[in-house]
Amino acid sequence: MRLRIGGALLLLVAGLVTFNYFRPIPAVAATASVPTSTTLPGTPPVLPWPKPGSGAIAISGLGMVATSGNEAPMPAASVAKVMTALLALEDKPLKLGDPGPSIVMTDADVQAYQADNNDKQSAVEVRSGEQLTEFQLLEGLLIPSANNFAFTLANWDAGSVDKFVVKMNKRAKELGLSHTKFADPAGANAQTVSTPSDLVALGMIAMNQEVLAQIVAKTSAKLPVAGTVFNVDYVLGQSGLIGIKTGSGFNQGANFLFAASITVAGFTKVVFGCVMGLATLADAFTAAKSLIAAVQPILIVKRILSKYQSVGSYEPPWGGHSELLSTTNVDLAEWPGMVLRQSLRAPALNVSKPLPSGTAAGVLHIVLGDYNLDVPLSTSDSLYPPGRFWRLTRI
Repeated sequence: MRLRIGGALLLLVAGLVTFNYFRPIPAVAATASVPTSTTLPGTPPVLPWPKPGSGAIAISGLGMVATSGNEAPMPAASVAKVMTALLALEDKPLKLGDPGPSIVMTDADVQAYQADNNDKQSAVEVRSGEQLTEFQLLEGLLIPSANNFAFTLANWDAGSVDKFVVKMNKRAKELGLSHTKFADPAGANAQTVSTPSDLVALGMIAMNQEVLAQIVAKTSAKLPVAGTVFNVDYVLGQSGLIGIKTGSGFNQGANFLFAASITVAGFTKVVFGCVMGLATLADAFTAAKSLIAAVQPILIVKRILSKYQSVGSYEPPWGGHSELLSTTNVDLAEWPGMVLRQSLRAPALNVSKPLPSGTAAGVLHIVLGDYNLDVPLSTSDSLYPPGRFWRLTRI
């Protein structure tokens, strides 16, 4: 009897040991060694905001970095034409060098020009039967700021001005421009309102359109009937300015949505900004240049991650160790007080067979402002499967 029980126990133990040995080896999870969030050193700077007036500043890559804090919706005036141009290009895309389709001017277009001209609005002359390409209409819209071209584009794009305005407000909502409302495509209606922050966000999206960026950087354009027309933004090229759009009227002062190219430690960055509610366009230009000059020395480029820097590790329970190493250097422009976020996105490794050093193992996801980077990682050392003793004795 005892022999039977002993034999049964031996068989049970042997079965358990065999099961333990052959059951799957657990995948090895990675452990992060970098903080999930870090506040960059330095105190957020005080910029020379216009007084009276309001403003906002963003940096390419970083996004919005500072506002004057006194923003309230006010007439956008002709800065609204940036949305008109953006929608036209999104609906009827152009490549650089492509003039696009031709639009024939009608008697209605001539009447719109005459009405704007009589009201002393920004207008560019057209004649019935004149053919203007999409590119030329955009030039007239953005360079001399022709109100009549805004209405022509709206009718051409959507079939009517009212339908186009609906599209403008829908796009504003999609872009998160919560303090912006469009009542017309030209900004000639005082009910077309926005804030500096909203307009900066719009400008950053609009300047991704290469054709739009090309046009707003031009000092002049030549049109079939009107001849040579000149940019209202007469400070183009100064302080690195490459656009974008002026706006004034309604006894509410002058606005300037701007972009300027600057160099920081060998890196080209674009400063986006908007000032609203200044007395004159000259004041708006001066305020923009002061902000650009103030921003440049504040921006610094730092190495936030070095090649071969460890950001985590694998520690198999049976022994062994491998660091997770960055495969590249990461240099980013920084603004004092911003928050750097990092998250390790490395897979659990199956070590059923040897894994050599240099094995690709996920990414470190980095977020700083609008930057979203995935830095590839690799292992520092080889990892080996567990030995027999561990497989037999593991719990």
